[in-house]
Formats: sequence, structure tokens, C-alpha cells
Amino acid sequence: MVTSGEILKGKLQAAGMRITASRLAVLEAVYSGGHLNADAISIAARERLGSLSRQAVYDNLHALLEAGLVRRIEPGNAPALYEARVGDNHHHLVCGQCGRIKDVDCVVGHRPCLEPSATHGFLISEAEVTFWGVCPACQHPVQPDEIENQIEDQTENQGETCIENATDVASETEIAATET
Repeated sequence: MVTSGEILKGKLQAAGMRITASRLAVLEAVYSGGHLNADAISIAARERLGSLSRQAVYDNLHALLEAGLVRRIEPGNAPALYEARVGDNHHHLVCGQCGRIKDVDCVVGHRPCLEPSATHGFLISEAEVTFWGVCPACQHPVQPDEIENQIEDQTENQGETCIENATDVASETEIAATET
């Protein structure tokens, strides 16, 4: 059975990169999920290695970017984020309230997906699109009074359950006493 570590080592080798503990830890952190900033990657890589400098994380991220093994996105005024989904033409949905990010496939055509009205002599290779909106969780946030009502309902139900259980136990005790 091939492990994820072996797969990532194979990706490093295929890209012509040396396999080092720090590089593998950074790559594993990025591949562990989502869209992560350098601080989150640092924490995850340190958990794997015990220690790793911030500069080593940035150096490895830069090398992995150059090799095409990770992608860097910069949504709005947020810190740069890194993701493992590379080699395709996808875009991002970003919640303007909580910052949640989801990948979204290109809706039409091939790269660059969008054609600018004028290229000004540029040879266009890629278009980076970020859709901003409000995620489902932020569209329907739970209000503080709703939380209190839910807690009260749970407490009342637990109380009823406790009373029912106590009644059941008392009845069972009475039955057991009469049987002996």
C-alpha cells in the first residue's frame, strides 16, 4: 500500500527536487487541506518535525511554487494562501464575512477562461478570478437568543429524561423487591 508520504515524495522527485524533511513537512501541511496561510503551514510542519524556522517554511513554499507543486492565491486584503490543487484552471469563492474559501471550477472554456477587452500586447496565460459573496453559514447566523432557547430546550428535555429515568428505576426497584 502506498502512503500519502510516499506519493508526496514521488511528486518531489518528479519535479526534480531534493527530498528533505522540511520540504516534505511543508508539502504535507499544504496537502493536508484547504487554503492555508504560511502561519498555519508553519504550525503543521512544526508538529511533524518538532522545529522549523519561519524562513525555512517560506523558502520551501517558494521552491514548491516554482516547481508547480502548490499554488498561491491572494484574496483581497488577506494574507497569501497556499493550496494543493494545481494544474487546472479553477477559481475561488470567498465569504466576505468569515473568510471561508471554496474552489469552483472554471465555468466556460479553456485557459484563460476570460478574454480581456484589450491585451495591451500581453500574451495571456491565465486568469485568476475570485468570486466574493456570503457563505451559507453567514447567511443564516444563529442569533444569541436562539442559542439561549436551544440551551433551555435541551435543559428541559434533559430534566424530563432524568425524571422519566428516575421513575423507571424506582419502578424496577419496586418490582425487584416484590419478586424476592
